[in-house]
Amino acid sequence: MASAPIPSPYAQSVGVMLPAFTLWWREVVRFYRQRARVAGVILSPLLFWIVIGSGFGTSFRSGESAGQQHYLDYFFPGAMVMIILFTSIFTMMSVIEDRNEGFLLSVLVAPVPRSAIVLGKVLGGTTLAAIQGLIFLVFAPLVGVHLTLGSFGLVVLTVFLVSFALTALGFAIAWPMDSTQSFHAIINLFLIPMWLLSGALFPFNKASKWIQAVMLVNPLTYGVEALRTLMYPDATHPFTLSASIMTLLLFTLFMFGLAFALANRKSKSGR
Repeated sequence: MASAPIPSPYAQSVGVMLPAFTLWWREVVRFYRQRARVAGVILSPLLFWIVIGSGFGTSFRSGESAGQQHYLDYFFPGAMVMIILFTSIFTMMSVIEDRNEGFLLSVLVAPVPRSAIVLGKVLGGTTLAAIQGLIFLVFAPLVGVHLTLGSFGLVVLTVFLVSFALTALGFAIAWPMDSTQSFHAIINLFLIPMWLLSGALFPFNKASKWIQAVMLVNPLTYGVEALRTLMYPDATHPFTLSASIMTLLLFTLFMFGLAFALANRKSKSGR
């Protein structure tokens, strides 16, 4: 009686790190080859920051006393989070493009655990979003922000957590979709209001009560406030830095768990 063939270890699994690294590198190379997309991600929030900040000008003061903080200064962390949001979310449109082009199907049928797919795609988007957000820091001295080595490290940590959480959220939204039009509809309906109600445009303590309640449950609020606390430590802030970072960490873990659960759930079509 002929013995059954013994499957090779590679046929069973190639592990997690190598395919995750490959997908991560593909996301990075794919993004920076599209130079118009790179320029748009940075220039759009930059123009938004300048136009909105200059438009409000001296009519806005974030502190108790008049003249405490110009709106351009206040809006700077919000513009930075906008860059991270746009990069994180739109990078995950590649999930839909990969499915329509057949690349995702070839990855799914390969001996690669789906955790590697989630990790590689999310880390790729996170890297891009974090780099784009940190590039925006070159304008920080223009608004009086001078970071120490310790505060810069905490800014990097905050940017990474926000980037990772939003990228995982983008992955979770894009995974079950087959069209970019539906993806854009979700962004306009849900993610843009999420940014608007994060304290990026107006302070928490000057909002109405029901808006404050929404801002409290909006995890992006804590990312904006963490950056603002690090950039303007002498100003008054509604949350402590430790509370903001801890909330961001929990949000990050939740979103990655959700993305992982969705990727491992088989749909009716067998995906």
